[in-house]
Amino acid sequence: MVSRRTFFKIFGVVSLGGLITYSRFKKPSPSFYQQDSLLLPYSLTKPKSVVVIGAGLAGLACAYELSKRGFEVILLEKSTNLGGKISSWTINFGKNSFKMEHGFHGFFPQYYNLKEIVSELKIDNNFRSLEFYSVLFSDQKYTYQPENFYPSHSTFPWNIIDLSVWSNNRLKWGINITKISHWQVFKEITGFKIPDSFQRLDNLSVIDWSKIGFPQGLYDLYFLPFARSTLNSPDVLSAGELLQFFHFYFFGNPEGLAFSGTKDDMGTSVVKPIIDEIKKNHGKVITEAYISNIFCADNGIKSVNYQQGNELINIPFTVTKNTILSNDYETYYGSGDRLFLESDQKVIGLRCTHQGCTVQKQENGTFLCPCHGSLYNDKGRVLKGPAQQNLSLYKIVAKDNNSANLISENNSEQKQSKTLQADYYVMATDVPGIQHLWTKIKGETSENLREKIEQLAIADPFAVARFWFDKDFDWQYSNFTSLSGYKLIDSITLYHRIQTQFIEWAKKTGGSVVELHAYCYKEKEFPTQDILLQTFEQELYQIVPKLSEANLLHRELVNQKNFSGYPPNSYKNRPETTTEIDNLFFAGDWVKMPFPCGLMERAVSSGLLAANAILEKEGLQKRTLLTVNQNLEFRI
Repeated sequence: MVSRRTFFKIFGVVSLGGLITYSRFKKPSPSFYQQDSLLLPYSLTKPKSVVVIGAGLAGLACAYELSKRGFEVILLEKSTNLGGKISSWTINFGKNSFKMEHGFHGFFPQYYNLKEIVSELKIDNNFRSLEFYSVLFSDQKYTYQPENFYPSHSTFPWNIIDLSVWSNNRLKWGINITKISHWQVFKEITGFKIPDSFQRLDNLSVIDWSKIGFPQGLYDLYFLPFARSTLNSPDVLSAGELLQFFHFYFFGNPEGLAFSGTKDDMGTSVVKPIIDEIKKNHGKVITEAYISNIFCADNGIKSVNYQQGNELINIPFTVTKNTILSNDYETYYGSGDRLFLESDQKVIGLRCTHQGCTVQKQENGTFLCPCHGSLYNDKGRVLKGPAQQNLSLYKIVAKDNNSANLISENNSEQKQSKTLQADYYVMATDVPGIQHLWTKIKGETSENLREKIEQLAIADPFAVARFWFDKDFDWQYSNFTSLSGYKLIDSITLYHRIQTQFIEWAKKTGGSVVELHAYCYKEKEFPTQDILLQTFEQELYQIVPKLSEANLLHRELVNQKNFSGYPPNSYKNRPETTTEIDNLFFAGDWVKMPFPCGLMERAVSSGLLAANAILEKEGLQKRTLLTVNQNLEFRI
C-alpha cells in the first residue's frame, strides 16, 4: 500500500494554500470557464433567427439556450427520432412493448452544465442514483479483484488516498518511486492543463505512452478501462485526450465516481422535456430533414435548402470496396453507417431510413435493422416500420476492383425543397454528418476549415446487445459495471434494477433484462452482427454463469460506427466552436473544447459554447459554463 508519507514524497505540496483548497473538510466548488462580469441584457429586443442542424445533445442544448433568449430557432434533424445517441424508440416482443435506447448512459455528478439544464427543466426526479460504481476484471486475463468507487467530496490528492483505502488491489498498483518514468507519468497526470498537455502528449497513442514506463497495475486497473470508455480503442486514442478524460472523471473531480441513470428511457426522461421547452419558446423542430444545399457568399451562410424523405444525390460520389464484408457472391462498399451492397448492377444503401443504423441482409434476402426492427424487402422497400421511407437505391456510374462511383437511381425525381434563411447557423451533427454537410456547400468557403473537417476521425464501431431472460440472478456489483479483459464486452447494465418499465416487468415475470456494451471493437475480429451477438452471449454466460440456465426470451442489437475519434496528432487541427465563416458555428463532441469534459457533458457544453458565441455577437449575457478544476496546485 502507498502510505501518506510516500504519497506526499511523490507529489509534494506547493503551498499551504493548496492544502486548504483541497482539504477533506471543504469540498471544492466547480470552476468557472465562462462567466460575464458585465451586466448585459439577457434576451433579444429585436428578431433574430438561427438554424440548428442536428438534434443530438449538442444541438438540443444550443437550441434550448437560444430559444430561451428570444431567438427564432429552427431545429433540423434527418432522423424521425430526436436526441441522436440518447434517442429512444419502441420495440415489441410477444405482448410486451418496451422503450429501447442506444445504450445505458451514466449521469455523473460533475456533468455541471448538463445538470444545470436538468435543474432548469425541473426534471431532477427523472433520475435514480446507482449508489456506487464497479470495475470487474476477467479472471482469464487478470488476477485483480473488483474495484468499487463511491461518492466522495474529495479531490486530488485525497481522492487518491481514498482510492488506496477502497481498493483491494492497492498492493498491485506497481508504483516504483525509483523509476524516473513513473515520476514522469505522475507529473503528467497530476499536472494536466489545456493546451500544454496536448502539446506534449497528443503525438502518442495511449498504447505507445504506456510502453514508455507506466506502472502496470495503474494502467490495467484504471487507465485502460477509462481509455475504452472514451469509445476509442487505446491503440488509436491520443494520450492527451485520455489525460483530459481521466482528469475530468477523476483527478480534477471532487464529486466521486458514483452516478445516476434515468428512471425511464432517455427519450422520455431527457430529450422530450428539452424539446417541449424549445417548442414552448416558439422554436420549430423538423424531422426527416435532409440538407440538399448550403449557400455561402461574402463569408457567410446565406441559406439552407432541405427536403423531407430520402436523400437524393445527383452528383456521383466514390465509395471504396469493403474487403472485410465482400465475398464471391456479394460486393460491399463503404463501412459503418455509410455501407452499400451491390446487386445486379444496382446498389442498395444499407442505412436505415428511420434512425440511420446499418441494416443487415437476412437469409431470405430481406434487410433487417438491428436497432429498431424495421424490415425491408430484397429491393429495399419497407415491409415493417418504424421506418417510413424505403432504402436508397443507387446506380453504378463506373467501378474498378477497389471502388465504385455511385449516383442516386432516382436523382431526377423532383421533391419539394424548402429554403431557410437565418441570421446564424449551427452545425451540430456527428462526424459523418458534418463531413457530409460540407459536401453540400455551394460558393466560396474556407479551405482551412474544409481540411479540418475532412481529417476528423470516426472511432471503431460501437455495439449494444440487450437480452431478456426468464430468470434473475444475484449480483454484488453496481447495476452498471465496467468490465475489463474480455474479448468484446466492456460493460454490463442491469436494466431490471434501474428503469421503471423493466423493474415492473421483472416483478411480474421473475426475469431479468441485461445490456452489454462493446465500446470500440475491431471490425476484422467481428465482421458480422451474428458474430457480435454470439460473442456477447458467450461472454455474458462467463460473467453471469446462472443465466446459462435461463431461457433467452428476446434480444436486441444496436450497432453503429459514428462516434467521434480522438487519434494522435488530431488536437491541433480540430475545428473550434467559431469558424472563419462569420455566422457559422460548430457543436458536437468532435469540437475542440477549451476545458476538461467528456461524453454527454462534452456534447452539451459544446452546444452551449456555440450558443454563447451567438449571444456574444448580439451583445447579450453569456450563459455561465462550469467545469472541474484544471489546476491541481501540486507538482512533483
